[in-house]
Amino acid sequence: MNEDTDKIIPLRHYGRWLSGTIAVILLALVVKAFAEGEIDWPVVGQYFFAPVLLKGLGNTLLITILSIVMGLALGVMFAVMRLSKNPVTSIVADVYIWLFRGTPVYLQLLIWFNLALVFPTVNLGFYHGRMVDVMTPFLAALLGLGINEGAYMTEIVRGGILSVDRGQMEAASSIGMTRLMAMRRIVLPQAMRVIVPPIGNEFIGLLKTSSMASTIAFTELLHRGQLIYFVNGKVIELLFVAAGWYMIIVTLFTLIQARVEKRFARGQSHGEPPAFLERLWRNLSMGRRGTKPSDGKAPKGVGR
Repeated sequence: MNEDTDKIIPLRHYGRWLSGTIAVILLALVVKAFAEGEIDWPVVGQYFFAPVLLKGLGNTLLITILSIVMGLALGVMFAVMRLSKNPVTSIVADVYIWLFRGTPVYLQLLIWFNLALVFPTVNLGFYHGRMVDVMTPFLAALLGLGINEGAYMTEIVRGGILSVDRGQMEAASSIGMTRLMAMRRIVLPQAMRVIVPPIGNEFIGLLKTSSMASTIAFTELLHRGQLIYFVNGKVIELLFVAAGWYMIIVTLFTLIQARVEKRFARGQSHGEPPAFLERLWRNLSMGRRGTKPSDGKAPKGVGR
């Protein structure tokens, strides 16, 4: 057989090159416009590592982590309640989801913060005091974000549980396991493969939603930036600093999420393409190590 007829010639993807060139040109124009705009970039660098903003960043991470933990705990509890054969617990879970998914989180934050208008005092038996002293901006933000997140987590966890074959629960019951024991030891570990990706997305969304807590005077990252630009008038510069820190945290967590998803998806991969950040990191690593050039041979298993 003629050797020339066996040679594999790759297709020319001119459309990809054209669209890629247009995208790069548009991105360059946007960068150029911002670089030449009336932005005091030295101020951005000056405040990027300012201690007052770093403290606000710490508060943002703290409220986000605590809220996602609270939301996950509530999500697991109410997901189990909703799947229960007990109509009372199932209805309670439905009402919880309906109430907290049906109202804006901004509204819920305001209600928690102004709860003293409904209950001026709080009496827990071991503690008696004013509600305004108890419902601090931090606690109002935690309850508003965490309980709202729990309503969404309930549906995520419920979907993960339903993705596990019912035979798993029946097999656990046949060896004497209670429903809760089987759920904790068998069903939930298998459901994590389905649950982890949307939980990662919820964390990223919650990180950005936490900026709403600035409306109830919780001193997170955005609120700290606002306090500064109210004084020096550098509004857009401080907003760019906050945006930069949000992007850094989201990028780092996206990389962590990709690793966690791979761990839970071992043996279940369907060949999905890697995420953009993971693909970029892989290409950079290959560039540092060096790669073997293609020898032009056909892949194994391809007939001639």
